[in-house]
Amino acid sequence: MNQEPELKLPKLTNGDFYRFHTMVKPSGAQCNLDCAYCFYLHKEDLLNQPQVPRMSDSLLESHIRQYIEAQGGDEVVFTWQGGEPTLMGLDFFRRVVELQEKYRKPGQRIENDLQTNGILLNDEWCAFLAEHNFLVGLSIDGPAELHDLYRYSKGNKPTFERVMAAVALLHRYQVVFSALCVVNRSNARRPIDVYRFLRDKVRPRVIQFIPGLEPGDFRSVAPGHWDWDKLPTMGSPAAGPGSPDSVVADWSVAPEDWGYFLTRVWDEWFKRDYGQVFVDQFENVISQMFGHGPQKCVSGRICGKAVAVEFNGDLYSCDHFVYPEYKLGNIRQVHEGDLVFSEQQKKFAYAKSDTLPQYCRSCPYLELCWGECPKNRFIKTPDGETGLNYLCSGLKKFYARVTADRGELARRLGQ
Repeated sequence: MNQEPELKLPKLTNGDFYRFHTMVKPSGAQCNLDCAYCFYLHKEDLLNQPQVPRMSDSLLESHIRQYIEAQGGDEVVFTWQGGEPTLMGLDFFRRVVELQEKYRKPGQRIENDLQTNGILLNDEWCAFLAEHNFLVGLSIDGPAELHDLYRYSKGNKPTFERVMAAVALLHRYQVVFSALCVVNRSNARRPIDVYRFLRDKVRPRVIQFIPGLEPGDFRSVAPGHWDWDKLPTMGSPAAGPGSPDSVVADWSVAPEDWGYFLTRVWDEWFKRDYGQVFVDQFENVISQMFGHGPQKCVSGRICGKAVAVEFNGDLYSCDHFVYPEYKLGNIRQVHEGDLVFSEQQKKFAYAKSDTLPQYCRSCPYLELCWGECPKNRFIKTPDGETGLNYLCSGLKKFYARVTADRGELARRLGQ
C-alpha cells in the first residue's frame, strides 16, 4: 500500500480560533443520477477526472489526520459529499470511522454528515449510519410532480419513489436527517405545497432550501471570471430565466420567485410552526437579527473557511468554486491547515465584503446579507455597477418581510 508523506503540523495553529470546515468529495463528481440542475457533474470533464474517481486509502488517512490536527476546538465535523458519496461503498465509511478514532485527540468529539440522493440507501446502510450517528442530508424537491421534473436517473427515469423509500428507511432506523430542497424555476411557484410536503410527509429534523441557479456558462467559466461588460442590469429580462439572452440556465429560480417562495413559507412557518419545525434559513436570519451572528456562510461578512477537497487531494476555495482558478494546492504537498489559511484563501475570504457595490453598502439589509454568495454576483446594479447578486430583489423582499416581524420575534424570544 502506498503511503502518503506525513506533512508537519500546520504552521498557523492558533488554539481554539483555528477552525475551518472541509467538504470531502471522495468519488469526485461521479453520480448515479443525472439531475438537470446539478452544478457538479460537469467537473468530470472540467477537471479531467478518471471514469471511476476514487479517493485512495492513503489519501483518506492523510486528510483525516491533517483535518483533525488543524482543528483547535473540541469538535471536528466531517462532511461527505459528491457527486454521490455512497458510491464509495460501506467499507470506505467503515474505514473513515476507524481512522477518525485513530487520530481523534483526547476529549475531542467527531461528527459526520453525509449528503446523498438516497438511491443506494438500504437496511445495511441505515444501520451503519444510525450506529455511528451520521447526520444525513437527503435531496428532495417536493411532491413527485415537482421532484421528478429535474431529479432523474441516467436513463431519464423518475426518482421520487426511490427517495421516499429512503425516507421510510431513515425513519425506521431513527437516523437523524435533513431535507435539502433545491428551489428552482418550477417549484418556486408552489412554496406552500413544497413546505407542507416536506414538513408532513418527509418529516426531517431540518429543512434546508437552497436557490437553484447557475450562470448559463457555468460549465466553462469560473465565478468572478465573467465578461463583466456583458452582464445584464437588475430587473432586465436577461437578469432572469426564460429570456433568449438570459444570464442564467433555464431551470434557475427567478429572483422575484425566490423572494416569493421564502416569504410565503415564512408566513406559514411563523404562524403555525415557529419553535416546532427547524428551517435553516429562518433560524439563520433570526440569529443575525438578534446579534448572534450568521449560521450560514452565505450570510457572513467574510467566507473562506468552508473548503472542498477532491478525491485526488486537490483543495479548492469552496464547494461552488471548484475550478482551476480557485485551486489552493494539494494536501499531499502542503498541510490542509496551511492551505486553508494561506494568503490566497484569505484574499478570497475578504473579497466577499471588499468587492460589494455601493448599492449593497447602502442597503438597509446589508448586515443580514453581505451580498449573499459571491458565486451569484453576476448582474449589474440599476446604475450600472457590476458585482450585484442575481437574487438581490428576492432577498430584499424576504428581509423586508422578516424584519416586519421583529417585534413579535422579540416578544417570543423574551427580548
